[in-house]
Amino acid sequence: MNLRFFSLPLGLLFGFPVVAETPAPTAKVIELWSGAPPGLMTAVGAEVDFPVKKGAVLPHQIKNVSHPTLTLFSPAPAKANGVAVVVAPGGGFRELESDKEGEKAAVWLNQLGITALVLKYRIPADPARPEFSVALPDAQRAIRLIRSQATALSIRADRVGFLGFSAGAQLGVALATHFADAAYRAVDPADQLSARPDFEIVIYPGGLLTKGTENLSPNFPVTADTPQMFIVDAETDRVDSENCTALFVALKRAKVPAELHIYSLGAHGFALTPSVEPHSGWPARCAEWMAGQGILP
Repeated sequence: MNLRFFSLPLGLLFGFPVVAETPAPTAKVIELWSGAPPGLMTAVGAEVDFPVKKGAVLPHQIKNVSHPTLTLFSPAPAKANGVAVVVAPGGGFRELESDKEGEKAAVWLNQLGITALVLKYRIPADPARPEFSVALPDAQRAIRLIRSQATALSIRADRVGFLGFSAGAQLGVALATHFADAAYRAVDPADQLSARPDFEIVIYPGGLLTKGTENLSPNFPVTADTPQMFIVDAETDRVDSENCTALFVALKRAKVPAELHIYSLGAHGFALTPSVEPHSGWPARCAEWMAGQGILP
């Protein structure tokens, strides 16, 4: 059997969109903080946006972020199922790949009936701390704020997930393992809510290993309370796929439900870009996983 041939049609067979091609129905910006964001501010100078094609909501790339926000992409009302997902683009904690790993992911989620909120988190990283440290307050706040606005967003407070690519995936794993830690002082009643995602989708993460080893870093202490995860990478990724295998083993040992897909071929940053390689099937596999776990109706 030719797996390359079947990787895309299988997704269609189950009714799950594989790649989003059209603009999202709606999009609006939600302020993450009512005032100055608490915690580290590492941006030097003004925020810089690199535009993408006409008609896109988010730019191709964003650098030097000191004003974190959420951009809301809502599914068609007839498709909406009450699930929400925060989307964290990658970019090595230097920039945010907000088009291919933000907006395009949001459009795909909308096609599944999921409300998507693209997180513009603070960058660059602080070289004196773990890479995710500057952005972790923004990730925690995003989950709490969405839960506090569940009625207004027409979502369920117990169906809030997190999808991260590359650096955004590392941020997601940090959130999954530090959701109970106080990354900032509470600023309003929303901060009394849990920052624990109900599930996570982790796509080609980096920075999870102790340097020079194949072991998961102690910066990511997986426990039985860590959220369930769907994990994807390619064996030929320049960022070692052992970031994913080490995470999966830790989840297995903690008895946390997890599914791991390591594809034979794929360059780092494949996101949802159409390809003849089997990794193009990961969105369909992910939708199947969400349905199997009871996340999707």
